[in-house]
Parts: sequence; C-alpha cells; structure tokens
Amino acid sequence: MSKPDPERYKLAADNRKARYNYAITETLEAGIALQGTEIKSLRGGKATIGESYAGPMGTELFLFNAHIPEYLEANRFNHDVRRPRKLLLHRRQIDKLMGAIQREGYTVIPLKVYFNDKGRAKVELGLGKGKKLHDKRETEKARDWNRDKARILKTGG
Repeated sequence: MSKPDPERYKLAADNRKARYNYAITETLEAGIALQGTEIKSLRGGKATIGESYAGPMGTELFLFNAHIPEYLEANRFNHDVRRPRKLLLHRRQIDKLMGAIQREGYTVIPLKVYFNDKGRAKVELGLGKGKKLHDKRETEKARDWNRDKARILKTGG
C-alpha cells in the first residue's frame, strides 16, 4: 500500500516503539469510527496508541486500548476514554488480517493516527510479529552503526 504523504496530513498520535518491538511486514490504512467528542479531542493531539492493538470482535476488527482523552468542553456527552473503536476496512482486508492473526500468529499494531487531506481520521495499521530480545539488539546495533557512519561521512574522515 502507498504511504501517506507527511505534508498532506496532520499527525494526531504516533506509536514510535512499534517498529522496535515488532517486525512489520505490511502496512495499510483504515478508517476509524469515532464519536464527535473523540474527533475534537484527537485534533488536540493528546491521544496515545502506545499500548493499543487491533483485534477481532465478532466479524469486525476493532482498535483496543487506544487512549483518546476526554474533550474538556463537552460536559455530560463525553466519550469513554479507552472504549473499543471500530476500524473501517473492506471485507477482504478484514478477512486477510483475521487469518493472519489466528493462523500465523501475527499482531495488528496501529502505527499512526492522522487526519487526511479531507479531514477524516485514519489509522495506519502494521501487520507484524513480535521481535525477540536478540532481534531488538540487532536493530539497535544497526541503527547506531548507521548514525556513526553518517557522522563519519559528514566530517569527511
């Protein structure tokens, strides 16, 4: 799938540790069904998706454990902060993700929550497997080496 252009969307939440903890094999974009106060709160940019994941509930795919804080200007009509939120995908995409979760042991992780150019809230989902400790060390070692290599090339030495 194509990656969203960073200049064309406003980032609402980012899961920076997802690529460190999981080996992401595929990414896709999904819509998310939100209430009015959730959209207003997301536009404030205080949401966290660090511990969240996507999973099946019946025949649908839901986003669990995503924290969208209460909208302060809404009094009694506020939303539940950690409620399961329905992901809007095509049936074929849902079936593919559910099959990967159940048969192959993959996990669906939200990588970003952002607003597209039409102002709609979207979630970038990653399909991946959890990394072991030695894989995380290799990732860290490669990242450090690339940083050092860039520094050496920049100084010309």
